[in-house]
Amino acid sequence: MIAVPVPVKRLFDWKVRGVRCVEIIGVVCVAALVFSVYIAKAAAARESAEISRIESEIRENRQRVRLLRAEATRLEQPARLEALSRGIGLGPVDVRRQAVETGLPAIAPPPAAAVSPGAAPAAVAPAAPFVEPNAEESLH
Repeated sequence: MIAVPVPVKRLFDWKVRGVRCVEIIGVVCVAALVFSVYIAKAAAARESAEISRIESEIRENRQRVRLLRAEATRLEQPARLEALSRGIGLGPVDVRRQAVETGLPAIAPPPAAAVSPGAAPAAVAPAAPFVEPNAEESLH
């Protein structure tokens, strides 16, 4: 047998109401372990519920994205847009009404003037009249 030092032997032989202290310490450790496992399991269940809630939100958002993309595709159909524009009197821009690079300064809006905090905003000047380009300028 192994020779055990006397103080260690006294610790293992010490009894409280017929139960050794080592057994009491073991039971307390097992109880603490069971309690900590219960707490960890409850936390894992909460996290699992949170994960499933977030996953369901992701599925709902994906469904909304698909619906919105389908709606955007329907609203952007060229035939539909053409019918709506013709319904309000719009049509394609005439080729002769297109501006060339040299005519842009004449039709550009004036730069916005800095407004002081207490001053009333200045009236916006009307845009410069449209300048018809020469036929040879527009055909580069």
